[in-house]
Amino acid sequence: MSQFFQIHPDNPQHRLIKQAVQIVDAGGIIALPTDSSYALVCHLDDKNAVERLRRIREIDDKHHLTLLCRDLSDIANYAKVDNRQYRLLKSATPGPYTFILEATREVPRRLSHPSRKTIGLRVPQHAIAQALLEELGQPLIGTTLMLPNEVIPLNDPEEIREHLEKQLDCVIDGGGCSLEPTTVVDLTGSEPVVLREGRGSIGLFA
Repeated sequence: MSQFFQIHPDNPQHRLIKQAVQIVDAGGIIALPTDSSYALVCHLDDKNAVERLRRIREIDDKHHLTLLCRDLSDIANYAKVDNRQYRLLKSATPGPYTFILEATREVPRRLSHPSRKTIGLRVPQHAIAQALLEELGQPLIGTTLMLPNEVIPLNDPEEIREHLEKQLDCVIDGGGCSLEPTTVVDLTGSEPVVLREGRGSIGLFA
């Protein structure tokens, strides 16, 4: 049975953010709002939680999970970033973008793409996500909250609770989010490649 926290989307209550972080630290999976759609997140270093998260989404290890980071200083710990990539990241973060980058050794092997050794990273522009990351003191691992065989993310916290109450440890109700997932941009080559057009404008990468 998941807990249900109503948290203000602009001024998150610190008491509830602390409780949510305790759930993450204990191996829990949380549904939280972001600047694109709702996401499922868990602790970066918790292998069992990551496996549970993949089972809920019915995705295998070839599906990129995403590191949600507080800012670009976090990104440098988990991805190899040159000056050109950094300038692009700086112009687009925080925001509704996921960037595919070459993973560093800081990334647990089970989280990077098994054949390419890449990782998806993003810096969300949402007060609840940022407050959670700040309180936790490290990135979260996550994925768009999309049910198996669906093409549109879940957007309503009550609907999320109805569908996933027995599989999640906490649902954060921060109001409705966009129905669009992030724009995904591969920065591993000589030029940016847009892999999925979502909420973020692709004009920055043209």
